[in-house]
Amino acid sequence: MMLTEIDHIAIAVGDLDAAISYYERAFGGTVAHREVVEKDGVEEALIKVSDSYVQLITPVRDDSPIATFLGSRGEGLHHVGYRVDDCAAAIKAVAQAGGRLIDEVPRPGSRGTTIAFVHPKGSFGTLIELVQEG
Repeated sequence: MMLTEIDHIAIAVGDLDAAISYYERAFGGTVAHREVVEKDGVEEALIKVSDSYVQLITPVRDDSPIATFLGSRGEGLHHVGYRVDDCAAAIKAVAQAGGRLIDEVPRPGSRGTTIAFVHPKGSFGTLIELVQEG
């Protein structure tokens, strides 16, 4: 099995601080990592849940994909991130299985990871992020 774990479930939010506050009050969650990813135009906060995360993401500029998502769909589930041992091999396997790739080659992600996105039109309506840890 190429997927080793669920790395994160990403939720698009309009107000990151309000979402963090909710997760703290409702679930006792704490932020394990917070980062602005300029390339993707987002700020993220990772709430640790066992060996995975809830990733709260908000746009930092109007042209980011998350800003577009929020404008068309509103807040909610954005994508699922799966851990893989080798992102390049996972991309190749997805392509060979007929999946549509957003990222043709792996690229840097947050917290020192290597990532690639798989288009939802090739994966039964779910945007997938492949995540290789540092």
